[in-house]
Amino acid sequence: MAVTQDELYATLDLDLSWSEAALPERVRTKHVHRLHPYHGKFIPQLVEVLLDRYFAAGDHVLDPFAGSGTTLVQALESGLDATGVDVAAFNCLLMRVKTAPYDLAELADELNDVSGRLESLGERRRRVGGYLRDWYAPQAAGELLSFRDLTSEYRHEDVLRVILSRAARSARRAAHFDLEAPKEPQRGEYWCHKHRRECRPVESATRFLRRYTQDTRARIEEFAAVRDTEREATVLHGDAQEVELAGPYDGVLTSPPYPGLIDYHEQHRYAYELLGLDDRREREIGAAASGTSRASLEAYRAGIAAVLARASSALRPDAPVLVVVNDRRDLYPEILERAGLQLEMRHRRHVNRRTGRRAGEYFEDVLVARAE
Repeated sequence: MAVTQDELYATLDLDLSWSEAALPERVRTKHVHRLHPYHGKFIPQLVEVLLDRYFAAGDHVLDPFAGSGTTLVQALESGLDATGVDVAAFNCLLMRVKTAPYDLAELADELNDVSGRLESLGERRRRVGGYLRDWYAPQAAGELLSFRDLTSEYRHEDVLRVILSRAARSARRAAHFDLEAPKEPQRGEYWCHKHRRECRPVESATRFLRRYTQDTRARIEEFAAVRDTEREATVLHGDAQEVELAGPYDGVLTSPPYPGLIDYHEQHRYAYELLGLDDRREREIGAAASGTSRASLEAYRAGIAAVLARASSALRPDAPVLVVVNDRRDLYPEILERAGLQLEMRHRRHVNRRTGRRAGEYFEDVLVARAE
């Protein structure tokens, strides 16, 4: 017999579960968490609660699967130092921009100067091929390339590179309702499930560059008002199975990739193409291309266990290892055992805030472990 909702919720940690009404998108994408869309990140409010429960002000938290930097950002907001490791170059760029300290007046001057140059971006015709030719209208491709060319003229080049990537995501020949993972270019009119009307593919990128230039400035300023300026974030670009960890850290808080679900390089393909970023997708644990065969799942177990073992060896004695995961294949008991970790607590949480084409609900666990 299926459990009732009351019985189900009796097993959940309600302090870690929020409804859409209690936690709308504008709240869970506060300040720099929305500098660029990122499929697969966990919400900052969950990280905030876990940092408060298991860490103290001034501690140093490690995230070996740092992704878009949610742990790092919330650590700075909560008065902790943080180190994040990721194999994806775009993720590391995004984390650096989110967590860097800024001279806000200088940043504002540069972004205002860039905004004043946007109208002239389309004046120079550009010849493009390959990915840019397929996924962008000629005008949009030319504007994006012209913006890329001017980024090196500014001290805050990395901020401009993130703005460029965000605009490139929006300016693709993709249906408005399918920006997350479009499979093929949209070249003609289509019925838009987002706007409930006929729409056409984007022809120009300038309006996105203008909008995101101003939005980025506002979000960085908003985060600057709440971050602890005495704390620092360190970003390490590399394979967490190999990268050197300084330590000692006061604990781990991470959300590892799921097996065979998301290609973290492909979702930002436009950034790798435009910015010439180092593509290391062959080192990605659980990459979508690897699938979920028996051999792939074994490689996933071995990879995650190796990372957690390496991370735990850099921790202070009795430090917590917190893993947020939807373990529907029940892989993590064995993973933790292989990593030399003892499961101490499993917090069950309900996730029902997903919207759009990924609407629905699911459950995930916060695993609390410590070295044996």
